[in-house]
Amino acid sequence: MDTKINRNKELSIGEALIPVAALIVMLGFNVYVYGDEALSGSNQFVLLLGAAVAAIVGFFNKVTFSKMMEEVAENIKSTVGAILILLMVGALAGTWLVSGIIPSMIYYGLQILSPAIFLPATLIICSIISIATGSSWTTSATVGIALIGVGGALGFDLGMVAGAVISGAYFGDKLSPMSDTTNLAPAMAGTDLFTHIRYMALTTIPTYIITLILFIVLGLSVDIHGDVNIAKLLTDIEASFTISPWLFAVPIIVIGLIIKKTEPLIALLIGTLLAGVFAVIFQPHIINQIAGVQTMSVQSAYKGVMDAITGDITIATENKTLASLFTSGGMQKMLGTIWLILCAMVFGGIMDAIGALSRISQALLKLAHTTFGLFAATVGSCLALNITASDQYLAIVVPGKMFAKAYKDKGLAPENLSRTLEDAGTVSSVLIPWNTCGAYHAGTLGVSTFEYLPYAFFNIISPFMTLLFAAFNIKIRQLVTEAKI
Repeated sequence: MDTKINRNKELSIGEALIPVAALIVMLGFNVYVYGDEALSGSNQFVLLLGAAVAAIVGFFNKVTFSKMMEEVAENIKSTVGAILILLMVGALAGTWLVSGIIPSMIYYGLQILSPAIFLPATLIICSIISIATGSSWTTSATVGIALIGVGGALGFDLGMVAGAVISGAYFGDKLSPMSDTTNLAPAMAGTDLFTHIRYMALTTIPTYIITLILFIVLGLSVDIHGDVNIAKLLTDIEASFTISPWLFAVPIIVIGLIIKKTEPLIALLIGTLLAGVFAVIFQPHIINQIAGVQTMSVQSAYKGVMDAITGDITIATENKTLASLFTSGGMQKMLGTIWLILCAMVFGGIMDAIGALSRISQALLKLAHTTFGLFAATVGSCLALNITASDQYLAIVVPGKMFAKAYKDKGLAPENLSRTLEDAGTVSSVLIPWNTCGAYHAGTLGVSTFEYLPYAFFNIISPFMTLLFAAFNIKIRQLVTEAKI
């Protein structure tokens, strides 16, 4: 990750905002024309048009084309890991379907999770997994996919389910000492990890309690789509797959590897390969169906598993509710999301190269005349960078570097800054469709950002909670204060 900040003294705040305004207008019109299909390609091109506007502004301010391309290259380079993980998540989803892992999760989940408790249970399950793994991405790619399946089978709006998954995933991502953002924020602000976690819990726990209450109320009041015949769903799942608790060995191994600090890419690869082996052992009839043969051979087993990893597959079922759950796009399904990320990185790279990101943060900093103003400027800067730079790390790094001295000058302890960076920068990233996090979770869960955004309560409330604490001077630690929280 490139953590340097490009400054351009010749660029005015008005000029820095021209590409942002142009992008917002173009994206708004594009969504108006295309609706839910906007992410199929047109939004990607609009991001490139926004980058072109930023480049024109840069040319007028003596920024060379080669400089812009260097920053674009650095931005794209920083996403290589995310792109490979996306491809592996697609592969994992395919093999976890054909092996019966996801159907087994749905099968047992339908028996344990009643509609009344499903949404709060989803929040809690994802919170536990995310704290254990330190990764919201891994949480969505494992239990998140399965819970989307259970919620769909129960008749829930998938936006609600995805909102609960993401809320839980980001709660754990914020508080886990194994999370990369939880380590990055205090490093940028100048405090230590566990001081940061303890101090962040003051705003995070109330936000989580409010989120849990909202999902409990929503779960009790929501009118799911008609009467769900659970017995019929269970029978139809058993008719298509061999269901066994032994299949849970694969997700347990994957989560265990992540907890043991194995690189996520390696853990997902192992989970994909193990699921491929389990598919051959537990679901030979499905492998034969995919390969188009009657009797399994080494060649047909290879073809069946490889097709599940790489392309579109559909498992035959007469149950219309299960039909959409028994499909997978494999690695191929993730190409649209990767396309979106690459185009967003072009826009973010040029905005950084021309000095627009720095200028916007500086302008916000000048508005911070009070303690509350400083917190508000930090939150605004994090949100602006998640929109313009399309990357949560830059939304932590740039404000962290720009605001560190301002917090010190006002006599505020650095953990105030690190907490605000996480309360605004980390959690808001998933709410932006073209941000790497928004694109990833939407692609992994199969639910668009605009569908889950209204229900991502934890992510929506977190920035307001940190501002509330600042406005009423609640637990705002001063540099001269030695007392521990």
